[in-house]
Amino acid sequence: MSFAVILLVLHGLVVVGFTLRILVRDDLSPPARLAWFVVINVLPYAGSAVYFLFGEIDLGHRASARHDEVFDEIRRHAAEHMGTAQNTPQLIDPLYQPAFRYAASINGFHPVPGNRAMLMADAMATNRSLVADIDAATDRVHVLYYIWLDDETGTQVAEALIRAAGRGVLCRAIADGLGSRALIRSPLWARMKAAGVQMAVALPLDRPLHTLLTSRIDLRNHRKITVIDGRITYCGSRNSADPEFRVKPKYAPWVDIMLRFEGPVVAQNELLFLSDWMQTTGEALDLGTMRASPIEGGFPAQVMGDGPTERRGATPQLFASLIASAQDRLTLTTPYFVPDATVLEALCSAAHRGVVVTLIFPRKNDSWIVAAASRSYYRRLLTAGCRIYEFRGGLLHAKTLTIDGLITLVGSSNVDLRSFDLNYENNILLQDADMTAQVIERQQSYLASAKHVTPEKVRAWPYRRRIWNNVIATIGPIL
Repeated sequence: MSFAVILLVLHGLVVVGFTLRILVRDDLSPPARLAWFVVINVLPYAGSAVYFLFGEIDLGHRASARHDEVFDEIRRHAAEHMGTAQNTPQLIDPLYQPAFRYAASINGFHPVPGNRAMLMADAMATNRSLVADIDAATDRVHVLYYIWLDDETGTQVAEALIRAAGRGVLCRAIADGLGSRALIRSPLWARMKAAGVQMAVALPLDRPLHTLLTSRIDLRNHRKITVIDGRITYCGSRNSADPEFRVKPKYAPWVDIMLRFEGPVVAQNELLFLSDWMQTTGEALDLGTMRASPIEGGFPAQVMGDGPTERRGATPQLFASLIASAQDRLTLTTPYFVPDATVLEALCSAAHRGVVVTLIFPRKNDSWIVAAASRSYYRRLLTAGCRIYEFRGGLLHAKTLTIDGLITLVGSSNVDLRSFDLNYENNILLQDADMTAQVIERQQSYLASAKHVTPEKVRAWPYRRRIWNNVIATIGPIL
């Protein structure tokens, strides 16, 4: 048998084998399935290798079983902090109850009353406040960051943890194995450990071959959680890194948003952190010592966490539920916009029924793939009546959604397929006119530094640009 025949047979086996594997999967959407067909048929060997490495979203049976065990433990010993479905009708406006109920279905965290929040002015103010809160801690501090650098911001947080541990405060810190890989190998990490800070690496990369063979190397913990003494939590888009973000300085500054919360929602965010700690370390923790004190006149809020061990499609379905609840106006900011059909149709539908839909994306994106895929949707969105703006003051990294001047969603989730399917994310959903007004004011400041993208400008794009954007978007479901 000639070499050419052997190569042809091998080609056929590879294409047929991976095609059958794709066809037998029930968890793939039709666009994702089609995208894989295109890649494997155009580039059979490279495409098959990419599918083997990145094609399936699975941390393994052991991780899924451990996730279920952890949340069963939380429900047994800390159910009072998770809220109840019976409270939702009393706390939430009827128009938005379906979205809050959907959010509760993901992890079991329901709206809890008596919360308040402070919108941080900027990155420096956030770090000053966070470090001051850690320095005032008397019992425990929990932190989790996707990207934690040993720059000024990251070092200040680390030094605050070292000081707290020196006072006898229980300090636990988690860093993602990929996003914080430089810190994990640094002397600063070793100093924290030596000082008594309990350290853990989420989704470590110390056994890359094992990870490649049993899971995916790009399944990441993208959460940003800080909890101090069970009384204060920070939630938003900011990692533990300077806004100059020295690993990608040409896109700086990173423009983030952070809220400092007090009230019962703090306990929910702490439980989400502890679920990660228990999953990562295998430890069993005493959850019965948590306390949460409602603040008089505070607003209702709830935590939502998503990830590859939760059910598929939870985050896009939550976004779609929130968008569908909008009556008057909604504003969305995200650095990475590669929506699935659920979110895209919800945005277009909202605009068609008269909701003022404003979308704010960065003008210059650190991912050329995401930038191209995002712009492939512009014409569709603009035709439906959505308003699109591109921020020009750095990389707009804030992830916010405000609805009707009353509802706010803030956290780590982007509106892209990585956040939807691959990353562990954390968000807080709240109902409050005053807090939402403050977030809207911040969104308006982004608009002041943004360029309006008009339908005429998009129609004037050259064909080569439109073709490129659409090619990238075609394989978007597998990026």
